[in-house]
Amino acid sequence: MACSLLFWRLPRSIWGIACGSYSKWYKTVIIRMTKDTQDISQYVATLCMNGLQGRMLRLPAPAGTERQILMVYGHHSTLERWSGLAQEANKYGAVCMPDLPGFGGMQSFCSIGEKPTLDAYADYLAAFVKLRYGKRRLTIVGMSFGFLVATRMLQRYPDLAKQVDMLVSLVGFSHHEDFVFGRRRKRLYRAIARVLSWRLSTIIFRNIALHPLLIKHAYTRGPNSKHKFSDMSSSERQRMIDAEVKLWRVNDVYTHWRTTQAMLHVDNCSGRRVDLPVWHIYAEGDQYFNHHVTEQHLRVIFSDYHESIAHLKNHAPSVIADAEEAAAFIPEEVREALSKATA
Repeated sequence: MACSLLFWRLPRSIWGIACGSYSKWYKTVIIRMTKDTQDISQYVATLCMNGLQGRMLRLPAPAGTERQILMVYGHHSTLERWSGLAQEANKYGAVCMPDLPGFGGMQSFCSIGEKPTLDAYADYLAAFVKLRYGKRRLTIVGMSFGFLVATRMLQRYPDLAKQVDMLVSLVGFSHHEDFVFGRRRKRLYRAIARVLSWRLSTIIFRNIALHPLLIKHAYTRGPNSKHKFSDMSSSERQRMIDAEVKLWRVNDVYTHWRTTQAMLHVDNCSGRRVDLPVWHIYAEGDQYFNHHVTEQHLRVIFSDYHESIAHLKNHAPSVIADAEEAAAFIPEEVREALSKATA
């Protein structure tokens, strides 16, 4: 039997030692999970951090592997969306993927009186690493926005970088100029995100624009529907639409638009340099990022840079991707690096 780690409530004085300036206490609720099943729900534990209820996916290490892999998912996510990729990464070590506040059904920072800033997410992730891994070595795999959070964490907590044996960026970025959008389009997106992050706007958006019927209509009748579902059977198309409805409904609207604002303004290059090499995986058909510009910014932040291409038609695998489909997200060069024994 495998089980999640139990984190006890910590007084502020102890927490100050554990994670520097971030003086909150955290815990997770223990749930037992079996190893002899393929049902991903059997590997999901309840996560409670500073009163924020969420979940954590924990896949035990295969025999003969010692690598500890922390996966940090991106925007518009749940554990289920990335479970296929987690299962694929599980070939190379134990995988742990926690919810982020406001995503995956986890309560938002607003419920404890905080704003969903990039620094708040970095502090949250640092707390999780300190308490989940202690002094153990770990591999960090950040997906898109998740990589942004991981980078900011390593900049704010440089001591944690010494524990990282490998850092992987899955279609990650570090600067708002990494987006392919022109200035006019970016200004428009910034304005939309700002307006939709107003309290009244979020209420209206959730109860009208995010009604399940409207979401289904947008995906079936929208301008990109033919491209999005061109290679899918009717059953796969229905599964994907249902998954999209759940993603839009389960994630906190205010958090979605505030973090969208953050991404459209971010500049991690102005932060502390991180003494780690980064393995950057970019998607061949990425509709959001220019990987040449992304490379320039990552070289500013990290001590070394390795690049691999994932032959995907979009920024990421579909929201219903299983391990077989998600396998294309991990190129052979990265697999070879993950297969090597940890230091």
